[in-house]
Amino acid sequence: MKLVNENFLLAISIFFIGILLSIIISRISEIFFKRISKRTKTNFDDYIFQSITSVIKPIGFLLSLYFSVDYYFVDENNFETSLLNLEKLLIMIILIKVINKVLIRSLTESSSKINDSSIISMISSLTPLIKAFTWTIGSIFYLQNIGVKMTAIWALLSAGGIGAGLALKDPVQEFFEYITILLDKPFQKGDFIKSEGVLGMIERVGVRSSRIRSINGEVIVISNSALTNGIISNYAQMKKRRLVHKLGVVYETSPSLMKMIPNIIKKIVEETKDASFDRCHFTDFGDFSLNFELVYYIPTNNYLAAMEAQQSINLRIIEEFTSNKINFAFPTQTLNIESNKAK
Repeated sequence: MKLVNENFLLAISIFFIGILLSIIISRISEIFFKRISKRTKTNFDDYIFQSITSVIKPIGFLLSLYFSVDYYFVDENNFETSLLNLEKLLIMIILIKVINKVLIRSLTESSSKINDSSIISMISSLTPLIKAFTWTIGSIFYLQNIGVKMTAIWALLSAGGIGAGLALKDPVQEFFEYITILLDKPFQKGDFIKSEGVLGMIERVGVRSSRIRSINGEVIVISNSALTNGIISNYAQMKKRRLVHKLGVVYETSPSLMKMIPNIIKKIVEETKDASFDRCHFTDFGDFSLNFELVYYIPTNNYLAAMEAQQSINLRIIEEFTSNKINFAFPTQTLNIESNKAK
């Protein structure tokens, strides 16, 4: 077969006409999309239009080459088939890259409206999964298009999927627990929590596990499933702390002083910064003391501030009890011994 013949000239004509049409269509599309994007307030549609126009030329060039090669080779041969399959592969790669960009950008735009750092973190962690999904679907379509028999491949994928599913059961479960944490928000980075006997601050929420900086200073790694399946006390979401204390005074305390104690304590709490008085009552007769119960609130979730307020109240109570000669009770035992005189 002669290299230069009528088919060759027509194939070259098809190629160059296709290139010219690709350039014209790309230019017209760019002008058209710019006019449409000016009518909208968001930049997302500009990104989509730009992505579409950016692939018109390369795909148009590849299609022009595809049709010219297909026209030139009248009799099908291995070289033509390989060349056409290579062109299909390049077209698929270009399309999948654009689809991935648009999908990821759309998710990012949606999350930015929520203005939630945890959602943005979740989307960034989902990006590899989205890319893997699109590449897998594109590869399957490509293999079907070039004539590969998919029966054996589907059987292999099914068997491999079952094995992978069993092997990845725990990691997949931890990943979905990670999604649950980000969406349900039982805690976030920086929160002070208590879970599974661990008390500390959340330093990082990972795809498989979370890291907690305990009050002792060490980093504790806990799986996400252990956190979501257990009981979590989130102190960071506390609007106020409720503190309950027992006070015991000696039995020798006079009734007049007993009546004064609730008022004394109420005044102390009300004069303390960051403290709100609730109640103080004489509750019961103990084995060695007359017991009062004090309840007050600290309107903060800051543990250090709560302890400072509690310390201030305790010191003031000691001072006031001392000045009013009210004695705190301590464990005592009185023995009454009777002597029998011999008759």
